[in-house]
Amino acid sequence: MLKLDSISKSYNKGRVKAVDNISLEIKPGEIFGFLGPNGAGKTTTIKMIVGLLKPDNGSVTVGGINAWKEPLKAKSMISYVPDNPEVYDKLKGIEYLNFIADMYEISKDKREEKMNYYLEMFNIKDAIEDIVGSYSHGMKQKLVLTSALISEPDLFILDEPMVGLDPKSSFNLKAIMREMCDEGKTVFFSTHVLEVAEKICDRIAIISKGKIVAMGTMEELRSHAKEKESLENIFLELTE
Repeated sequence: MLKLDSISKSYNKGRVKAVDNISLEIKPGEIFGFLGPNGAGKTTTIKMIVGLLKPDNGSVTVGGINAWKEPLKAKSMISYVPDNPEVYDKLKGIEYLNFIADMYEISKDKREEKMNYYLEMFNIKDAIEDIVGSYSHGMKQKLVLTSALISEPDLFILDEPMVGLDPKSSFNLKAIMREMCDEGKTVFFSTHVLEVAEKICDRIAIISKGKIVAMGTMEELRSHAKEKESLENIFLELTE
């Protein structure tokens, strides 16, 4: 479903290598965790996948489609939740959701069904007629999650999705991620909450200083680490 082939990205006229020759493949039905310390290259990698940054070299393929040669076709299969919920503060919540639904050409009946389902699940239905600028950070995060889910994406990409969510919403999001993958869809997400990654991910990649230093199932990661008790121990060993 997602293939990264030797992608790299530098800043400051090539002096800072944010992502250094990363390659990976993720199959349909996988929850794939992407972990690393601050500044390791996680968000830069995600932005190259979703088309916000162009790789210096290498390619990104989504569902067999080159994301830079056929960007609209590739993006139609993706929903993206960034690490900070960037929304239009002057719109009402319902106006924002309808704007996103229009972008994905979702029918009126289908969008209403999906909106009602996720707004109830994330407990923000009562605020949907309010201006987004009046929302708390957590409410904005729930709105962005709802907007990303109504298109039923084949590839769901999330950057630190649990930040700002209350415990019930975090629980519901984890259940949604697993349900999507049970239906053959793919979830790619970065998180600093290592316990969540350890519990729900089918495979995990750990990135440090722009390079992937380990990738595999929890059992495979344990087999290559001295400290095997938890993902936290493995993570600290590999990134230090």
